[in-house]
Amino acid sequence: MTNISIESIGIANEQSHHDIPDNWKRYFSFSTDHKVIGIQYLVTSFIFFLVGGIFAMVIRGELMTPESDLVDRTIYNGMFTMHGTVMLFLWTFPSLVGLANYLVPLMIGARDMAFPRLNAAAFWMVPVVGILLMASFFVPGGPAQAGWWSYPPVSLQNPTGNLINGQVIWLLAVAISGVSSIMGAVNFVTTIVKMRAPGMSFFRMPLFVWAVFSAQIIQLFGLPALTAGAVMLLLDLTVGTGFFDPANGGNPVMFQHYFWFYSHPAVYVIILPIFGIFSEIFPVYARKPLFGYKVVAVSSLLIAVVSAIVWVHHMYVSGTPGWMRMIFMLTTMLVSVPTGIKVFAWVATIWGGRMRLTTPMLFALGGLVLFVFAGIVGIMLSSVPVDVHVNNTYFVVGHFHYVLYGTVTMGMYAAIYHWFPKMTGRMYYEGLGKLHFWLAFIGTNLNFFPMHPLGLQGMLRRVASYAPDAGYEFWNIVASVGAFLLGMSTLPFILNMIGAWTIGEKAPDNPWQAIGLEWEVSSPPPVENFEEIPVVVSEPYGYGKSEPLTAKTH
Repeated sequence: MTNISIESIGIANEQSHHDIPDNWKRYFSFSTDHKVIGIQYLVTSFIFFLVGGIFAMVIRGELMTPESDLVDRTIYNGMFTMHGTVMLFLWTFPSLVGLANYLVPLMIGARDMAFPRLNAAAFWMVPVVGILLMASFFVPGGPAQAGWWSYPPVSLQNPTGNLINGQVIWLLAVAISGVSSIMGAVNFVTTIVKMRAPGMSFFRMPLFVWAVFSAQIIQLFGLPALTAGAVMLLLDLTVGTGFFDPANGGNPVMFQHYFWFYSHPAVYVIILPIFGIFSEIFPVYARKPLFGYKVVAVSSLLIAVVSAIVWVHHMYVSGTPGWMRMIFMLTTMLVSVPTGIKVFAWVATIWGGRMRLTTPMLFALGGLVLFVFAGIVGIMLSSVPVDVHVNNTYFVVGHFHYVLYGTVTMGMYAAIYHWFPKMTGRMYYEGLGKLHFWLAFIGTNLNFFPMHPLGLQGMLRRVASYAPDAGYEFWNIVASVGAFLLGMSTLPFILNMIGAWTIGEKAPDNPWQAIGLEWEVSSPPPVENFEEIPVVVSEPYGYGKSEPLTAKTH
């Protein structure tokens, strides 16, 4: 793309931003500024993160004792389903999309996203999804109770006989969320391919941009399958079609294929941007160039490719033939190769560096440690004999949460603290940040590590009670204490964010002495990002090198 076309896009965006108020009211408007939309995503998703966390603490409160004595089983099943749904569709995906919305145009030297209005429309679908899911608690029969995966034939049961019920609302919400994500993926891929600043070749892009690019390719390839599966299940439930209903000649296992064809690659959609965050943060606080930049960049694409051929490892006990089990065991293990490349590069970057253990670095290091543990357990689960033995137990739940909380949420906290001065123009409070880290790190391990011995002992997931003499009570108490500690850990974070944003010390444009286009503009950035489009002349991560990142702008 020529500089003239980039400038013309900037002029068009300037006109579209003209009538947006320059104060807190802009966050409640239909703004097309990618930075406003990014913060809208982040704040909205964090509110739902708190809602999902409340559901989790109720679940862990129920499991502290063998008896089901805290909430009604129907409410428990609804909260169980909504916890998973909210945390995935309203926290992890939107928060990462929000961070990418804010950073990608800045990192590649663009004025805005390629399709600003589409970007705004995609965001405003997220509150609609949240409102639908919360409203399902007030319909006859309560919310969906078939788990966040909603396998038929369980999800086809309709005890109330009403056309509008919790499961129907759940399917509508998932379909809307899928459309929103597809719109976002089109926007990200177009922006990264077409709107990079002059001189920014693919191998001069920051690794966060590489990670977002790879993740959104997965979205475009896999998300239509889940959206189609949700619509087909909705038709089975409302108009009596027989896609997945065995009573009407349908095949319920086919829904598992639709669901997992996207929903396991979705783990890489979530984790790849976190890998990109690690790749941005470690060089800054170790003061060293990232080790193996090009190999790490390509490994993101390799993960995206391999992610398309691993989904059946979720279905080893769903009547999958032996030859198919072997194939998908090998492909699942293959993912560890490009992932291991990244871990090796991060460790090599940190090794021998001049470490600054600020809050972002602590969260990034903690996320890396927890990810390595999750990866080791993931390799175990890829093995057919191990997976068959622990299938449907808390061992799988523990692994999943080490990935989704231990890595993703810790990585998101690292990113929020790292780019908070850029987003707000204020400095966060370091003491509160470190308190938040230690509460979260200790709480994560107390909460999710006990799930592994529980699973090995045979405790099934998705239950509200268990036998008093089964030997599960001790580890459940430990896990519940960890869950309550995790809940408490959000309090210093909320206090830090609100206090720093309103009365915190003003931040310089580049408080970390970081290298990257986003750090070459003011904090917070101007509406159109750059007065003049920069010209990129070198690779990123040149800490300790003499060549500049950009030439004079033009």
